[in-house]
Amino acid sequence: MGKGILVKYGEIAIKGNNRVLFENALIKNIKHALRDLGKLWIEKEQGRLFIPVPQEAENEPLWMQRALEGLQRIFGIIGVCPVDVLEVETSLTFDTIAEAVLAYVNREYTGALSFKVDCKRANKKFPMNSMEIASELGARILEARPELTVDVHDPQVRIMVELRNQVYIYGKTLPGLGGMPVGTAGRAALLLSGGIDSPVAGWMMAKRGLTLCAVYFHAHPYTTDRAKEKVLELARRVSVYAGKIRVYVVPFTEIQLDIYEKCPHEQLTIIMRRIMMQIAERIAEKEEAQALVTGESLGQVASQTLASLYCTNAVCHMPVFRPVIGFDKQEIIEIAKRIDTFETSILPYEDCCTIFVAKHPATRPKLNDIQKSEEALTSLPEQIDRAVENSEIITVGV
Repeated sequence: MGKGILVKYGEIAIKGNNRVLFENALIKNIKHALRDLGKLWIEKEQGRLFIPVPQEAENEPLWMQRALEGLQRIFGIIGVCPVDVLEVETSLTFDTIAEAVLAYVNREYTGALSFKVDCKRANKKFPMNSMEIASELGARILEARPELTVDVHDPQVRIMVELRNQVYIYGKTLPGLGGMPVGTAGRAALLLSGGIDSPVAGWMMAKRGLTLCAVYFHAHPYTTDRAKEKVLELARRVSVYAGKIRVYVVPFTEIQLDIYEKCPHEQLTIIMRRIMMQIAERIAEKEEAQALVTGESLGQVASQTLASLYCTNAVCHMPVFRPVIGFDKQEIIEIAKRIDTFETSILPYEDCCTIFVAKHPATRPKLNDIQKSEEALTSLPEQIDRAVENSEIITVGV
């Protein structure tokens, strides 16, 4: 009897002829995420992945704990199960399976409990069907443990037996994050501020398989190095799930001061956002990314009304993904707390968007008026070039 982890995935299973590409990406991400646990052997198992516990780690309970915690942070996985493993031999019999299941039950459960046995028979060579196996196993358990009772509707314990290339026995499934493996959906540039919303937006798009780079606009000396470190820490926390992230720290002071001096103050935020989008697109092109990601939520602030978003979008050539667009603030905060970015986001270090803010920003800007105001920014093309060229690039995550 061996031990291991059965990894369940969701959407990957419906990918048809392309499924192997997604499975291989998930295996690659697992090996990277668990690299500190030593070299792993990962087997494909008909809609599952199986990770046997290495021989040198069999007597190390912390190995299993660390492996399970790591797997629960990997996109593409819907469940992870610590399992007992019975190797399938040509002489496999029901009695052999029942003996292994009883050993598992006696080790894992004490006292009077209700239970149910579920069985999946992917190995169709075994003569009994799933219902017959589950029923007979339940009878054997009751015979050996009369203090237990069967409850097929709401059992306290659900014992799973899967007959595949091997027999897997387990009683709990730890939830995974779902989604798709990072790296299977292309690349995108995340406009990352020091706020609550943009790290959540990046996390959500990484969950759909995107690889991220990040763009942060730094207005030194109006924003401090602590504000910059705060954003880098947010990127690190997102990278726990999204993998390595290259962060571009863009010097934005020259452009902001020019806008402040030459443009109507009620239009400052919209014009600033439009220029940010242009710079982010330039950086995205350098990174061979094909989309931008922002944390905008409809109506949350003046720059996120529908009219404002229309003006911002007008300057973009790439698709702009706004995954939290329909969320209210509390919903975003709940995700931020779950992914451990909230406490960092609320640290009191202001970013460039909050330093140069109008007292009465326009909530219904007109595109023609914005474009006319931008004509005063005669040095803008050169300023954008300098901002892109002078960006500091910092890689976070491993």
